[in-house]
Amino acid sequence: MDISNKSLIKDKCYINGEWINSYNKDIIEVNNPSTLKIIGKVPKCGKEETKFAISKANEAWSGWKGKTALERSVLLKKWFYLIEKNKEDLAKIMTFEQGKPIAESRAEISYGASFVEWFAEEAKRIYGDTIPDRFSDRRIIVLKQPIGIVAAITPWNFPSSMITRKCAPALAVGCPVVIKPASQTPFSALALGVLAEEAGFPKGVINIITGDAKEIGSEMSYNPIVRKLSFTGSTEVGKVLLSQCSSTVKKVSMELGGHAPFIVFDDANIDEAVTGAIQSKFRNTGQTCVCANRLFVHEKVYDEFLKKFVKAVSEMEVGDGFTEGIVSGPLIDEYSLEKVKEHVQDAVNKGAKIAIGGEIHKLGGNFYLPTILSDVSIKSKITNEETFGPVAPVYKFSKDEEVIKMANDTPYGLASYFYSRDIGRIWKVAEELEYGIVSVNTGLPSKAEIPFGGVKESGLGREGSKYGIDDFLEIKYIQMAGI
Repeated sequence: MDISNKSLIKDKCYINGEWINSYNKDIIEVNNPSTLKIIGKVPKCGKEETKFAISKANEAWSGWKGKTALERSVLLKKWFYLIEKNKEDLAKIMTFEQGKPIAESRAEISYGASFVEWFAEEAKRIYGDTIPDRFSDRRIIVLKQPIGIVAAITPWNFPSSMITRKCAPALAVGCPVVIKPASQTPFSALALGVLAEEAGFPKGVINIITGDAKEIGSEMSYNPIVRKLSFTGSTEVGKVLLSQCSSTVKKVSMELGGHAPFIVFDDANIDEAVTGAIQSKFRNTGQTCVCANRLFVHEKVYDEFLKKFVKAVSEMEVGDGFTEGIVSGPLIDEYSLEKVKEHVQDAVNKGAKIAIGGEIHKLGGNFYLPTILSDVSIKSKITNEETFGPVAPVYKFSKDEEVIKMANDTPYGLASYFYSRDIGRIWKVAEELEYGIVSVNTGLPSKAEIPFGGVKESGLGREGSKYGIDDFLEIKYIQMAGI
């Protein structure tokens, strides 16, 4: 890999300030989804290594929470500066193992770094309260204190920013972390560990363990030392982890699946709506939990939108993420490719028309053409299941009440989008959509300053913003009498 800082490439886990192999020397092979070639190997750790990492984090907890907010803030800022300094190398590592275009990888590194910077500042703003008591000789104080050891399980689609979004607030308030990155994309996580070590975080405060997802996740869930588990991934896996965490009544954050509606009303700026649809649907080859999965377009502007949307998609270049001008890379693996093919074929079998795409790219492998389906039946799998690929099904609607009902007709509730210039409609629709995120007239809602999270089966808790730090704190009430 052509990077400047060769020290960023690690093929060992990072536990208690040491780089170690798995106890039994088992390994996991990591593939480049673009070339399908093996690019490296990392330790395949399990229960015992996870237990060890948790115990070392616990040993570090007293010293870490005992540091002042300013001291923790300084270390986080050092980490932030090192991430920014090594942005190009980190982006290359990400594209190499995840496949996304290099421009998107650069954007993700900056996005991920922004959480470290944001929570470095928030570390100094963990305010409590004093509450007036009804008795004159008593005082009531409310403190916010770190919850304890935090376990973080992160996904392959955003292998850098999902780590910083979870770990920066935990570290800011005084919680050591044990991180389990996705097996498809471990090198991005380990590179962040290299920079955290260089920044000067004490031993045991940041631990990164690669390996068997079921074994590691189970130990994280059942181990009573872990006080908080933060997970980003599928709703199905999230439910399993929730069940396991109930045994020790852990606090959890769950950022799970989505099935985002994208609504274009008849008064929308169609050109802006097309731009937003491209941004939302096809970013990261459609492999995002917040991407537009169902595009509802008012019948009066349906034909105009579809024509412009197809033209915009026809201009998208598909290929290896390192190739100049590429905007759509490969799907992460063969399983993801097969799911995309299944959803497209099922929609066509139920009457949908392929406006563009609809097949594997000439490059073969995990590459699939950006696809638009028109006249899609609401009974299609793609209407009711998250596709996680570059396929945009377009539906026609006539009334506001109708499309709001269609948009909410899902067990998911993460992100939603709509385009309109009517301020009355904007307020009404924004309030009636059953989603944790409502993005009006833009396809890119994510940033460090906002509370990211869903409702219904899309999750629990919020990440980012001033609200995100509360998920790593416990509230303690102190009453003093005899004053």
